[in-house]
Amino acid sequence: MPTPTLNRSTFHACARPSSPSARYVSRELSWIDFNQRVLEEACDERNPLLERIKFLSIFASNLDEFFMIRVSGIKQQIEANVRSLSIDSQTPAETLAAIRRALLPIIARKRDLLMDTLIPALDTAGIHILNYDQLTPEQRDVIQEYFEQYVFPVLTPLAFDPGNHPGHPFPHISNLSLSLAVEVRGDEGSLFARVKVPEVLPRLVQVPSAIPATSDVPTERHSSYVWIEQIIAAHLPTLFPGYDIEEVHPFRVIRDADIEIEEDEADDLLQTIEQSIRQRRFGDVVQLAVEAGMPAHILDLLLRNLKLTADDVYSVRGPLGLSDMMSLMGVDRPDLKDTPIFPGVPAILQSAPDMFAAIRQQDILLHHPYDTFAPVVNFIQSAADDPHVLAIKQTLYRVGRNSPIVAALMHAREQGKQVTVLVELKARFDEENNITWARALEHAGVHVVYGLPGLKVHAKVALVVRKEGDQIMRYLHLGTGNYNASTARLYTDTGLLTCNPQMGADVSELFNVLTGYSRQRSYRKLLVAPVTLRDGLAALIRREIALHQQHGNGHLIFKCNSLIDPGMIDLLYEASQAGVQVNLIIRGMCCLRAGVPELSENIRVRSIIGPFLEHHRIYYFHNNGHEEIYMGSADLMQRNLDRRVEVVFPLQDPMLLRFVRDVMLDHYLHDNYRARELQPDGENLRLHPASPAERIDSQVIEMGAHNLPINPAGNVGH
Repeated sequence: MPTPTLNRSTFHACARPSSPSARYVSRELSWIDFNQRVLEEACDERNPLLERIKFLSIFASNLDEFFMIRVSGIKQQIEANVRSLSIDSQTPAETLAAIRRALLPIIARKRDLLMDTLIPALDTAGIHILNYDQLTPEQRDVIQEYFEQYVFPVLTPLAFDPGNHPGHPFPHISNLSLSLAVEVRGDEGSLFARVKVPEVLPRLVQVPSAIPATSDVPTERHSSYVWIEQIIAAHLPTLFPGYDIEEVHPFRVIRDADIEIEEDEADDLLQTIEQSIRQRRFGDVVQLAVEAGMPAHILDLLLRNLKLTADDVYSVRGPLGLSDMMSLMGVDRPDLKDTPIFPGVPAILQSAPDMFAAIRQQDILLHHPYDTFAPVVNFIQSAADDPHVLAIKQTLYRVGRNSPIVAALMHAREQGKQVTVLVELKARFDEENNITWARALEHAGVHVVYGLPGLKVHAKVALVVRKEGDQIMRYLHLGTGNYNASTARLYTDTGLLTCNPQMGADVSELFNVLTGYSRQRSYRKLLVAPVTLRDGLAALIRREIALHQQHGNGHLIFKCNSLIDPGMIDLLYEASQAGVQVNLIIRGMCCLRAGVPELSENIRVRSIIGPFLEHHRIYYFHNNGHEEIYMGSADLMQRNLDRRVEVVFPLQDPMLLRFVRDVMLDHYLHDNYRARELQPDGENLRLHPASPAERIDSQVIEMGAHNLPINPAGNVGH
């Protein structure tokens, strides 16, 4: 299937760089472009088949969240008659229209990819995604029993007949739920009902395989599945006895899921957020997805009762809610998946007598997922069991379920340590999970705080205070990613274990800000948002410009998830116009325009999309040969720089700096397999090696990087 492309007429290489629309790319269109790159991975036949399904599922899940947060926010602006312009000088109404124009062809391509390419390819490989009418009599018997035993008991048909039955109002349609719009006919005429597809049951129901005689796939590798909504549709007569089933059509809604919290008016932040989570389920509907072919009168009924317009409807061919296809990654077919990696452990941690002795020897850089996350957990566990440790302090943003980090913190409290944890309750879509962990930690006797009013605490910091002889030592873990052992296997992130005294003092003062009363305005080594990060990065960029004007060797390399802050973009334009070479590795949104004469001709932007989600933030400054590298939790977005607590830290060890520069960043800059390069017209050009021998895949190379003779913390023989 051809790779889909996004044609945006708003991009013109010949546009005047001084106009806002020529200087900046729409945040929303840039996000759509990013998600299209995810879709391209589902199109790419070089990826194993189930990995392509995974990318398709991620694309769909990303798009759901985009509507829940970004589109809902724009619709609220329109309803409030907001007329302020976006970064690319568009009104909210113009932005909403541009989003729809961009998405319609992409969504169509997604469905074509699934129906015409991926499902047939799965079938050939022995994974059969069947429609109900394709089932054999034997398979239907199995499904009949499954329906009677598991499905029928949890179905609740809801009639809608306000004229004759006031007790049958239009039912509440929950966010992301899949429903069947059913029209039945009885003596009283045609009637409408909604049947919710139960979320407690698998979307794809496995049935015994009827193996085609022509298949080359071994019998034991075959598996067959049917969509549960089709099972329900086929058995609707049992739900509506005495009525004829006239129409059955799936539909799915997306609601506004953003939470607005008036923290200044909240007496108890935890209770306020719990209440907001309950209210989230009643957010306004922002999208209605229907299967192609839904009759106009049923669609009109849905639009009226959901308070939508035709522009909110996306009619598609094939099944709705493709994020559910991620379940196919559980099929035992390693031949259709990427080869798993086996993370290593730094040699210094294997040879040193204990964790703290290793950190005293040298700073240790962990590069996940190529390095195991276990040392991060062991750092807290070692502190819990060490009789010389006095206190542990840590920030938690997204920790996941069954968190070994939280278990270690609770164990530390049981061992008599003073443990303080900042749990960020406002981490989007993790609020409930974080509330659960906050209560569990409090129950264990841990001091739990929830951060600062008006700011999210996004920093990834852990501090261990240890008494050694007659002095107090501070040991740190500073990271770019969350303290989440599950996502650490999927995201590329870095973490630094260090006992640098100045960084330790900085982190101690930061925790005083987070837990007490402190107006810390400066730090020794760390760049901390919202107080020093913006000005600190700006000063480093301006220094690079000044040094380039003297020596002609200016070079900046920034790797982050998003670049949308106008102030930072303008500084990078200024650096480019001064002749500084600027290399940007931006996975997601990028509102900067690259390679435009007289604006950004010295800026190159590339994006890496692969099996692992590129997540670390790295900021390199050539500094006339006295190179500096900073890492941390912050992207170049206004929220990270001004409305969050973020920590960006320098690498002090020259060996670590060389590794990051010569191995990590160099591989990303020369990737010709996973990379796309942003063109002056706004298109992302997919790179291809001239021959297989010249292939450079940064994510594969990173897997072998730790076998180099010299790399972080002497990681030999991983």
